[in-house]
Order: sequence, then structure tokens, then C-alpha cells
Amino acid sequence: MALLKKFSGDAVRLIQFPPPPLKGGITVTLEDLQCLDSGQYLNDVIIDFYLKYLIQNASAAISKRSHIFSSFFYKQLTRRDNASEGGNNDLLGCQRQRRHQRVKTWTRHVDIFDKDFLFVPVNQEAHWYLVVVCFPGLEETQMVDWVGESQGQDEAQQCKSSNDHSEILVRLDPSDGMETETGRQAHLYWDQYNNEAENGQDEVAKDPPPPCPVTCTEHTCVRRTVCRRPCILIMDSLKLSSHERICKLLREYLQSEFEVRRGSSREFGLDQMKSSHCQVPLQDNSSDCGLYLLQYVECFLKDPVVHFDLPLQLQKWFSRQVVRKKRDEIRNLILNIYRHQNMDSKNT
Repeated sequence: MALLKKFSGDAVRLIQFPPPPLKGGITVTLEDLQCLDSGQYLNDVIIDFYLKYLIQNASAAISKRSHIFSSFFYKQLTRRDNASEGGNNDLLGCQRQRRHQRVKTWTRHVDIFDKDFLFVPVNQEAHWYLVVVCFPGLEETQMVDWVGESQGQDEAQQCKSSNDHSEILVRLDPSDGMETETGRQAHLYWDQYNNEAENGQDEVAKDPPPPCPVTCTEHTCVRRTVCRRPCILIMDSLKLSSHERICKLLREYLQSEFEVRRGSSREFGLDQMKSSHCQVPLQDNSSDCGLYLLQYVECFLKDPVVHFDLPLQLQKWFSRQVVRKKRDEIRNLILNIYRHQNMDSKNT
């Protein structure tokens, strides 16, 4: 961190990624970097930066099949109507179309129905979680032949099974960083989580079965046929958030986007696109939800799910130690990019 001592203001610009002349660059400041300190909550800049970095460095085979939305997509989709949008009109169809109108330009250069995976980062009540829309272009479940890498192989993968069998139920205690407004909101959130766990209301606390090995991904699946289905996957490191609304809004968004993009109607209801809570590694503190979101995406891009037998059993997708190293990894990545961009600017 000696490199940063010369900076005197939090708003000091460190990097833009990707750098010009590439479009869509995200500016990361010193203040953003401080979100990576222990106990702090990741902000939307760090989330969006690392997601963009992941998709740009993913293999061509998976990157061309994937689209990652900005963290502002959900915020814009759920923004309250204002007077200019005709907020007094409560017709469901008009509401759906107005919401789509707010975000329709975000996909003007991409047909999401040609993609297999749409990643949507969501921040709800100061808590980050991930939504993955799978196979939005499919109208029904398909069984397809599969010959995977795992047949006859036992590769060591960072994002494969973990030997830690104790990472299913965790107790959350508020940690550092509670002075901020985000921290205060999150504090209430953690209290609610622990209270529901004590009352036996939370599904995580109901004697979960031992975690199964991951067998549904490209590197682990040994099946000869796999199931591909249109679905909405929820990956939440706390499992406390209410996800019904986001699933409903995404189904309505897909319906409107399909009408605009394809010029015809198609249903995206519960019967056509099921939603499911994935069994994923869980956080053990009150501040790492953003890191888990990023790790879910990183593992998915490195080792995509190929067999969609819901709910997905991904408890052993990665170890807790992987997440504990994530803050330093992202910080070092930003500083390395800073050095390279600084060096390039001096040489021009």
C-alpha cells in the first residue's frame, strides 16, 4: 500500500477498466479501493469492475454465451415511477412496459436470447446476491448428449469441491464498518437473519443434509445426457432475502424484451421459466456478501454448470479460504492495472 501514500483525497482516480479506446470503462478511485479493507462492504464500483474483468478474461467459449448486467440494472428496473412516466396508471402491462423502457437501451447491442447465461448482481437491503437467468432463448427443457472433461479425470480446480464439511450453517456477528449507513442497514439485516435462525424459520437452520460433491459442472459432470432448462437461479450467501419480486420482475422484463427484440409474444411465467435457490457456499460474517457474489460468477465462468437438475447442489463449489483471499486479490489486481496504466501514460 506504499504506492497509495502519495494520494491525499479519497476521490483520486486510480484506473479505468477497460482503458480507452475501449468503451464502457469503469473508473475506480481510492475511495472505492478502501471498500476492500477487512470488514467493509463492497460498493457497486468494485462489483462492476471485477465482473467486467471476469467476463473479459473468461474463455471465448463461455464469454460469448454470457452477458453480465451492471449492478445498476436492478436499481433502474425497480426505480419508482415518476410523474413523467405516468405513475398513476396502474395497469400491469403499462407498468411492465415502463420498467422495460428504463433499461431497454442497455441491451441495444446484444440479443440476450442468443445467450445461455445472464448474470444480474442485486443489492437488496444492503445485501448482495446473484441472479442467473439461464437459457432465456429456450422455450422448453432439453435433454442433450454430453461428453465432459471429468470422465476419467480428477483435476484439481480452485472452484471445485472443498474438503471443509463445516461450512453449511453459520452464525453471523456484526463486524467492522457498521458506522456507515450501509453498515447500519446491514446490521438490521444480520439481526433478522439470526433471529429467524433461532426461531427455526430459516431453511438453512433446519438440519441441512451433508453437502454433496459438485457433479453438475463442465469439469465434474459424468453423465452421458444433461438437462438444459430455461430457469432463474438464485445464489445467495445468506438465503434470507425475499427473491420472489426480482424473479417476477425479470420474467416481465424478458417478456417485454422479447416483444421488442423479436417482434412477437412469448410467455415467461412460472411454468415456462422456473426459479430455484441454489445450494451454494455461505458467508460466515456480516460483510462478505459481495465477495461471495463475485466468487459465484468467477466459478461459473471457469467451470460452467451443464446439468440443470434443480436445485443445483453447489455447496462445495469453493472453500471459504478462497473468499478470505478475495479482498487482497482484487486490491492487488487494481494496483497492478494502475501501475501498467501509469507506465503506459508516461511512455506516450
